Amino acid sequence: MIGNNQQRPLAERLRPTSIDEMVGQQHLVGSAGILRSALNTGMIPSLILWGPPGVGKTTLAQIMAETVKMPFATLSAISSGVKDVREVIERARRQAKTLLFIDEIHRFNKGQQDALLGAVERGIITLIGATTENPSFEVNGALLSRCQVYTLKSLTEEDLKNLLARALSEDEVLSKKKLEIKEYEALFQVSGGDARKLLNLLEIVADSLGAEGSIDNAIVKSVAQQRMAVYDKNADQHYDLASAMIKSIRGSDPNAAVYWMARMIQGGEDVKFIARRLLISASEDIGMANPTALVIANNAFQAVQTIGYPESRIILSQCATYLATSPKSNASYNAINQALRTIEATGDLPVPLHLRNAPTKFMKQQGYGKGYNYSHDNPGNFAPQEYMPKALEGHKFYEPGDNQKESHLREWLKYWWKDKYGY
Repeated sequence: MIGNNQQRPLAERLRPTSIDEMVGQQHLVGSAGILRSALNTGMIPSLILWGPPGVGKTTLAQIMAETVKMPFATLSAISSGVKDVREVIERARRQAKTLLFIDEIHRFNKGQQDALLGAVERGIITLIGATTENPSFEVNGALLSRCQVYTLKSLTEEDLKNLLARALSEDEVLSKKKLEIKEYEALFQVSGGDARKLLNLLEIVADSLGAEGSIDNAIVKSVAQQRMAVYDKNADQHYDLASAMIKSIRGSDPNAAVYWMARMIQGGEDVKFIARRLLISASEDIGMANPTALVIANNAFQAVQTIGYPESRIILSQCATYLATSPKSNASYNAINQALRTIEATGDLPVPLHLRNAPTKFMKQQGYGKGYNYSHDNPGNFAPQEYMPKALEGHKFYEPGDNQKESHLREWLKYWWKDKYGY
């Protein structure tokens, strides 16, 4: 349903008002979706919606409240405190059970999350939390155990194209213009798959064209560069800054890494978010080229949680500069990804009998463990036997990187495995 107030941003005018109008998330809101079933019964549990920005978390919460005719309250974890939470709970206690939506709930500290526990347990409120971070890490266990967690997926290009088509044909403002989209790449690239950003970007491009015109990559990039602050007014630089920091580390530039980190710190970014990104980078981008990087990053992650701002900025800086100046390798990252792709293609191949555990007499009679050569009974603690499923004998997943540490590992693997894996 299209709103009547033409002064509202396009993203608000096109915000769905029913579950049938939602774009994407069919695994949750489609005909067999679990949230559709919950709405049909009128029974909404407390839940956490986990997914990237602009995929419909806020919209879904509003639709659920409207569908079951519950009072609806919303708080932002960025600007709300325990006092705000308690006021909503007290109002719900006096008036009626309320559906409380908390955006970016991962930014609530433990005390703020604990303030919700009693009200959720007693049914005073139904909590819907939205988060872009893994709730297993960012929502405390007591609150998480009282909520269902549902994952929202990134919108596909087809979803985004349908959204744009709907905007041009149904919106009370844009439908009066003669606009045609000839190229989509820049629209998708600049908006990053965020539906809200995409619609806001479309609106400012349409404004620049006037009553009619064609939308192509050139015009989108030109308008975006001139008016970046307009379509990014919700300050969704969170992920862009993190991406810049990680790419600077990957590119061995400690100066840029510290700069982008400082931007995140200045913007009030959660210390754990920064530390977690460093921890991932230590394994994904450095890995076996310097295994100590993972130890350093893990210690930094633990330390900043103990110290907190502002002193934790020093620990974060030390970790970032260490990672940036470390030799780089993504060999471990590639190895696990290739192994997972192989499993998708080959299925669950049987474990060779000699590698199977044989805790019972029957299993031993079936040949479990028979012929296994215990590595430590051999020279150099190495037993030349087959460890792969038969269908994958000789298949290599780990390819050592081009650095001093892994060059040594390559020679070690070549010495023991000869030509089997082609090292």
